[in-house]
Amino acid sequence: MLPTGVKDNQLRESNSQKVHPQPMEENQNPEAVESLVSKIFANVSSLKSAYIQLQSAHTPYDPDKIQAADRLVISELKNLSELKHFYRENNPKPVCASPQDSRLAAEIQEQQSLLKTYEVMVKKFQSEIHNKDSEIGQLQQQIEEANQKRVKLEKNIKLRGLSTKESEGSGDENGFFPVDLTPDLFTAAVEAASKAIHDFSKPLINMMKAAGWDLDAAADSIEPDVVYAKRAHKKYAFESHICQRMFSGFQQESFSIKSDNLIINKESIFHQFLALREMDPLDMLGQNPDSIFGKFCSSKYLVVVHPKMEASFFGNLDQRNYVMGGGHPRTPFYQAFLKLAKSVWLLHRLAFSFDPIVKVFQVQSGSEFSEVYMESVVKNLIMDEDDQKPKVGLMVMPGFWIGGSVIQSRVYLSGMKVAE
Repeated sequence: MLPTGVKDNQLRESNSQKVHPQPMEENQNPEAVESLVSKIFANVSSLKSAYIQLQSAHTPYDPDKIQAADRLVISELKNLSELKHFYRENNPKPVCASPQDSRLAAEIQEQQSLLKTYEVMVKKFQSEIHNKDSEIGQLQQQIEEANQKRVKLEKNIKLRGLSTKESEGSGDENGFFPVDLTPDLFTAAVEAASKAIHDFSKPLINMMKAAGWDLDAAADSIEPDVVYAKRAHKKYAFESHICQRMFSGFQQESFSIKSDNLIINKESIFHQFLALREMDPLDMLGQNPDSIFGKFCSSKYLVVVHPKMEASFFGNLDQRNYVMGGGHPRTPFYQAFLKLAKSVWLLHRLAFSFDPIVKVFQVQSGSEFSEVYMESVVKNLIMDEDDQKPKVGLMVMPGFWIGGSVIQSRVYLSGMKVAE
């Protein structure tokens, strides 16, 4: 047993000495380290590749590709983290004052770095989702506007009778029409038809001249007893010829046109007026060449243009045969005729849209002139009070009774003098 003084001296010497922890023996395998480094480089390359895939999935925006690329990035980050933990577990650092705290701090820093990366990606995705939501909202608005336009167009189509059923069948259920059915509308249609007859007579006369026709003889053959104030007035004979044939059958609802499954009522007739009013007649015939309007055009062309006249114009009857077969040629002459046919057809459709219907009246050659029912196409006539009442030589345009009013017939008076 040691003396008390010696024992105290040994304790003091023991406390004055510092204890240094011995480092662990590092038995590092160079091949293992090299393999680990290779894995790290391969993992980083895979991570870069996955990130590139994630970026490319945004342009163009593909949610499925974005999710797949996102999973791949996370998987590569996990692999990289596992390599890190594997290295630390097999190669521990020298013991420090608080090794557990240091290791936890490193792991926390690593997780915080990953969290920041995910936060950036989440914000980016949220921004893109917001942009896509805005685009979706704009597209939905455009779709709604397009649907509204479609509804309006469908309503206009029904109102204008552009469909086959509307143009050939019954009218709109509510009976609403975008154009007011008034006497003024009919009067304007009469003016348009009268002008169309005059306009078509010009190319007809010019083609007769070019074909060598004797216009005086042709005019006399139409109405032989007319005394013309001027030779130029013989043009009214050709207008009368066109008028008589175009208005034949006007007093009938079907305009003397035979058509299967034809439903006639005032609304459907007015729809037909609206349908053709805003369209080129050739376009209308292109859509439905066998319509009642198409049959009207064919039948009237064959009676207005005589076969001998057509043969002299074109040297053959090819166009006539084509029309007889139900076709509508795109020749300038036939297109000029279609403008005339359209104006007369519109006038007829409008006449039968009224209740009561508008009635047509014609004036026979030789009738006494009546200022109530007739209007002279020549305005500068000289009329003596002692002379007999002038006689009608030609009817150039029929008259109409609309309600209690009269639209005068237009006539050429025979044997009258005109002021120079």
